[in-house]
Amino acid sequence: MPNNILSRVGNTISFLSQKVQARINYAKSLQVVSLKPKQPSKGNVLLSYRIEPFLLKAGQPMPNDHTWYWEVWQIAQTFLKLGYNVDVIQFHNDKFVPQKDYAFFIDIRHRMEALAPKLNKDCVKIFHVDIANMVFRNAAECNRLLELQQRKGITLKPQRFEVPNLGIEYADCAIVLGNDFTTDTFKYANKPMYRIPISSPVVYPYPDKKDFEAVRKRFLWFGGSALVLKGLDLVLDAFAQMPEYHLTVCGPVSNDKEFEQAFYKELYETPNIHTYGWIDVSSPDFIEVTNNCLGLVYPSVSEGQSGAVISCLQAGLIPILSYESGVDVYDFGVIFDNLSLEEIKAKVISISNLPVEDLKLMSIKGWEYARANHTKEKFAQAYRNAVEQIIENHSQEKQTDSIASSKQLVLSPGD
Repeated sequence: MPNNILSRVGNTISFLSQKVQARINYAKSLQVVSLKPKQPSKGNVLLSYRIEPFLLKAGQPMPNDHTWYWEVWQIAQTFLKLGYNVDVIQFHNDKFVPQKDYAFFIDIRHRMEALAPKLNKDCVKIFHVDIANMVFRNAAECNRLLELQQRKGITLKPQRFEVPNLGIEYADCAIVLGNDFTTDTFKYANKPMYRIPISSPVVYPYPDKKDFEAVRKRFLWFGGSALVLKGLDLVLDAFAQMPEYHLTVCGPVSNDKEFEQAFYKELYETPNIHTYGWIDVSSPDFIEVTNNCLGLVYPSVSEGQSGAVISCLQAGLIPILSYESGVDVYDFGVIFDNLSLEEIKAKVISISNLPVEDLKLMSIKGWEYARANHTKEKFAQAYRNAVEQIIENHSQEKQTDSIASSKQLVLSPGD
């Protein structure tokens, strides 16, 4: 059979295989996973988040490329341990219609707006915030793209643009992963917000053998998709102008072909910039990369609380961050005053020139902070505390409403 025919047959098979897989994934996204507690049930909880962790086969590892896979599993465990049945749906399942009463509804994106009017009136609606408000984030990405266009004459498309949701406005309260920046983007709705720390997929021992003198001019950019939103363009341009400083780039660069083409020279042809690509935080490669860098340079303009930053703190890197990364650095890191090229260069040079003793102390303090505040155990406890506080506050509100209603009956007209 001629090669061109074999090629066409292969392409057809590949296309059909992709179509079949897409249909399978779509069918999975419409599933409802129902979980029951060991004790008699107090009621029902509807959890609209990620469904993948609940569909894993026995022995399959939990994905660790994002913290939300473990976190949604833990959220479900929290309510199960509190004695509730838990129904889990995918957060973009627009076919689900509630058929029962729910004591709680937790949603991470668009289902709050759609389902809140269909739920029983006494259902406590919790908006799970893991990103900055969508209006803010869309505007921040567009502003970054405009700055890039004006700086380099390049037009790139938004990678994380999402239709704004009204989840916070339909919710009774929110549980928030982030710092003051994150909560401030939702403050307009005037809803109670309970802050909890993002978890880390992996924790690492402190790198005691790191040679800070040898790595003082070596830095890392590590992040996910939406490379302009997360400041990779600025970091590349800054290090291209600082040939004596080295930058390693870890992220899904090859998935954004337009960005990769626009910055091909910086990514692949600049001697002091080393593009690794996507990296598994649980792999020895991540430890090797972080052990050979002094700090993380991360000028993102919109996050909830950056899991990438926390993973780097767990590995002992000194954070050089934007306030909008959602992570506070206290005395073990640096926050950018502005996100210009000159500011990025100045902060990198300033950190690099500190005495070795200071660098090691900052590294240790950052690692200790991550260990104390950003583990799975810390997330589990903080989430349960938040839910118990919400339950208590809701109970008090019901009592207040009941007393007010009784007074109205006593003081009815004609008395």
